[in-house]
Amino acid sequence: MKKLMYLGLLALPAQADVLWSDFSLSYLNGSHYEVGDTDREVATFEYVTGTSWGGMFMFIDRLHSDNGDKETYGEFSPKFTLLEFDQSSWVKSISAAATIEIGEDFTHYLYGVGAGFKAAGFNYLNVDLYRRNNDSGKDNWQTTITWAVPFEVASSEWLFDGFLDWSSAIGEQGTAASMNWTSQLKWNLAPYVGLKSPLYIGMEYVFWNNKYGIQGVDERNANLLLKWHF
Repeated sequence: MKKLMYLGLLALPAQADVLWSDFSLSYLNGSHYEVGDTDREVATFEYVTGTSWGGMFMFIDRLHSDNGDKETYGEFSPKFTLLEFDQSSWVKSISAAATIEIGEDFTHYLYGVGAGFKAAGFNYLNVDLYRRNNDSGKDNWQTTITWAVPFEVASSEWLFDGFLDWSSAIGEQGTAASMNWTSQLKWNLAPYVGLKSPLYIGMEYVFWNNKYGIQGVDERNANLLLKWHF
């Protein structure tokens, strides 16, 4: 039944009016990964769009480890607006939210509700509450917060953005509650190299407790970041 619901969600975007969209490519290089090889390079393709029915975000990661391991991971996250609020409200919208997580040997389905908030200085601030339908174990719950804060330093353009995922424990299978706070601090080089679209250089920092639900596996990982929007 859940898979039929997701097929229905995938079919809806074809009938939507696209209001805006953004593509980006990024490169990460870090040496403090947990679970598997510690040294990795990651290439990421991202696409986000706003539509007449809501919006959609997707990304695909390609990971190459120094030991030769390779991995592909992706997520597809549509949202469908249920309620919109006027300018006087600090809540912008309420949406039906879903995510499909696709790895080398698993597919997880998440479904729930999301809210967009108005906050001074933020480009966006969103909170999503999900039920996780896990491919290889019991279901659990997840909360996801996403944000973006632009700012200037001596007329240079900066962006601080990222996400926080919290997943509940699954006691009967020994999966611990997990918290992944991943943030990016980046400087826009585009004005200095003659580009109209943003070209960022900076750092991504991962603060992940109980990575993948493994008790006591905590990742503290700084990555060199290069990201180009086109």
